[in-house]
Amino acid sequence: MVAKQSRSYRSPLREEQVRATRRAVVAAAHDLFVERGYAGATIDAVAERAGVSRKTVFTAVGGKAVLLTLALDWALAGDDEPLPIADRPETREQMAETDPVRMVQLWARRLAEIESRVAQLALVMAAAADADPEVARVHEKSERGRRLGMLALVRRLDEIGGLRRGLGVRKAHAIVVVQSEPLLFTRLVVEMGWSVADYARWLERSVATALLPPALLGES
Repeated sequence: MVAKQSRSYRSPLREEQVRATRRAVVAAAHDLFVERGYAGATIDAVAERAGVSRKTVFTAVGGKAVLLTLALDWALAGDDEPLPIADRPETREQMAETDPVRMVQLWARRLAEIESRVAQLALVMAAAADADPEVARVHEKSERGRRLGMLALVRRLDEIGGLRRGLGVRKAHAIVVVQSEPLLFTRLVVEMGWSVADYARWLERSVATALLPPALLGES
C-alpha cells in the first residue's frame, strides 16, 4: 500500500489577514518612531496603536530593530511589495533616459517623493544608531544602499555625457550624496515649510548646476 503524499494547504484569505496585520504593525511603528523617536516607540505602544497584542507584534514582524528596518524599507518603496527600487518602472525610466537634463529632473522628482516618506524616519534611525548596535548595522546598510543608488545615477550621467568637464565620477558622487541628505529635506520641508514640489525644483536646479555641462543648461 502506497502512502498518500500530504498536500500543503494555503488559504489566500488567511495569507491576506497575516499580511494586513503585518502592514498595520509596521505602519504603527513608522508613525510612532517619527512621533516619539526610537526609544519612545515601545513594543507596547506599537501594539496599542496597531490594535493587536504585544505577542502579535513579535510574531507578525519582530523586535524594534526589525520594525524600524521594515518601516524604512516600505517607506522607501512606497509599498510592501518585494520588488527592489532599482527594478521599479520609475527607476528604469530614469536610468534609460539619454538626456542628462531630463534624467536629473526625473531623479529629483522621484527622490522628493521618496524623501517625503522617508526623511524623518531616516533621522530617527541615524540618532538611534549611536546607542543600539543592531540599529547601527541597519543604518550602515541603508546608507550604503543610498550611496550606491547615487553612484548609479552619476555613472549613468557620465555615460551619456552629462558631467562637467574635469568633474569626474568621484566628485560628482560626493556632491549628489550630500545634496540628497534626508536632513536637508527635513530642514526645508518639515521645518521651513517648503512644499515637496519646491524641494524637488531646488534639488533639480542644485544638482544640475553642480554636475551638468554649462552648454546643456543654456550657459555660455
